[in-house]
Amino acid sequence: MYQPEHFRIAESNALHEVMRAHPLAQLVTAGPGGLMANPVPFITHGDEGEHGVLRAHLARPNPQWREIEAGAEVLVIFQGHEGYVTPSWYASKREHGKVVPTWNYVIVQARGQARTMHDGNWLVRHVADISERHEASRPKPWAVTDAPEGYVEALARGIVGIEITITTLDGKFKMSQNRPPADREGVAEGFLAEPGTAAPVLSDLVRRLSKAGS
Repeated sequence: MYQPEHFRIAESNALHEVMRAHPLAQLVTAGPGGLMANPVPFITHGDEGEHGVLRAHLARPNPQWREIEAGAEVLVIFQGHEGYVTPSWYASKREHGKVVPTWNYVIVQARGQARTMHDGNWLVRHVADISERHEASRPKPWAVTDAPEGYVEALARGIVGIEITITTLDGKFKMSQNRPPADREGVAEGFLAEPGTAAPVLSDLVRRLSKAGS
């Protein structure tokens, strides 16, 4: 990933936070079958290993797990908040007009050693972990124990677990850090005026990273 120093974020907790907030990531493998990519919901275990451990599962008919078993290289891409930046937000547009559009975004890339998991107990526990994590904030959380006895165990036979010990973790928070202060403030104000739930978050990121780099 092209990563100018002013956009680079290396702090693991900040990267894990993005990964947990945007768990549906692209699982990319390069193996005997060539390049493969699938959107997969991951659970990030930041307290395991040097950079964390990722756990997920694939449908058994999906050939990607066989690529992993054959030793394919693995890359997982987590896409965070993103948004278009119009030159109209820049103070420098009014000063000299030498500006062009760009895109602000947050992205995390994880590489590591992957292995497949076929053990039924591991798979059921993994399904329970996913459910607990995403049901916790609901008024009446669903749990695997709500399903009929044996139902989840039977379904688990149709999936294959994936466990990735992260060896390299890269974060890029491109939030106008390369622009003058007045332009950065214009971008923050511009995002606030945009519709959409991500706009306030983008505005806050521009301001926070602007202060961090000043």
